Amino acid sequence: MSTRLDLTQDVGALTARIVDIESVSGGEKALADAVEEALRALPHLSVDRDGESVVARTRLGRGERVVIAGHLDTVPVAGNLPSRVEGDLLYGCGTSDMKSGVAVALRLAAALEEPGRDVTYVFYDCEEIEAERNGLLRLSRNRPEWLAGDFAVLMEPTDGTIEGGCQGTLRAQVVTRGERAHSARSWLGVNAIHAAGPVLEILERYEARLPVVDGLEYHEGLNAVGIAGGVAGNVIPDECVVTVNYRFAPDLSLEAAREHVREVFDGFEVRFTDGAPAARPGLTHPVAAAFVTAVGGVPRAKLGWTDVSLFSELGIPAVNYGPGDPNLAHQRGEFVSLEKIAECERRMLAWLR
Repeated sequence: MSTRLDLTQDVGALTARIVDIESVSGGEKALADAVEEALRALPHLSVDRDGESVVARTRLGRGERVVIAGHLDTVPVAGNLPSRVEGDLLYGCGTSDMKSGVAVALRLAAALEEPGRDVTYVFYDCEEIEAERNGLLRLSRNRPEWLAGDFAVLMEPTDGTIEGGCQGTLRAQVVTRGERAHSARSWLGVNAIHAAGPVLEILERYEARLPVVDGLEYHEGLNAVGIAGGVAGNVIPDECVVTVNYRFAPDLSLEAAREHVREVFDGFEVRFTDGAPAARPGLTHPVAAAFVTAVGGVPRAKLGWTDVSLFSELGIPAVNYGPGDPNLAHQRGEFVSLEKIAECERRMLAWLR
């Protein structure tokens, strides 16, 4: 089957074509090749490639440059390929997260030969897996000049609503210790699993913050996401580990979030395993304000972590905006509204023109 992309297609049909090119994280080459080939056919763009990431730019000398970014990869296929259309809905792996957004970006790249602002289009790999393999992170380290801009739109699924900033995330292990003994003589030991009870009680009583940051309300969360302990069926365990995940608002730095977790579990051993900073909404920036005016609607907070955090670290204000529904991401029955895709394309065209 040919993997060539026709950027003159209707955006819904283009989405279906992109969905049908399987691109599970780490296997994006066929789709990256097709994206690169389609973009190189457009004389108004300069195109570069790094691994399975493709970057295309206008060079019109405009006073402002915006970055439009989307990841090419999906979670593993779950019997949901090839795509299919039922009424207004397009079903298939990655339809919502986020090949519909990628299709919109590709249509913009083809249609806008002389946009009102210079535009950089970024299509990158490995967003859905561990952070160290993220193609956007790799570009920020190896080719930061390719990502330069005054404002960025990450076309993550938002159901057609601007979502500002993103929450930060960290995971920590709260460890309780005991002393091993034979379970027939349990009084000779100390049960580390039993000692984890107070950790769970702390989590059960925890009241999440609802801070307002730059006019948007975020809803934090601190939850147990895993528990491990036990040696054998006849041994009193000497260690139990409760893994917690803290989703924090962008008024906290990553270190401040870690300190909060230490305070919550004061008296317990706490080991941090990973973390990523939050990003402020950045909606007060003039380019961002113009984007909000063009797109319309009432922006809301992004309740999750996205790569707007990386743009924030680069000093580039960024928002999430895409046609997919975030509640459908990664589901076997994932779908996207064809009208939402067309609406997103119309609004983005109006802004960039």
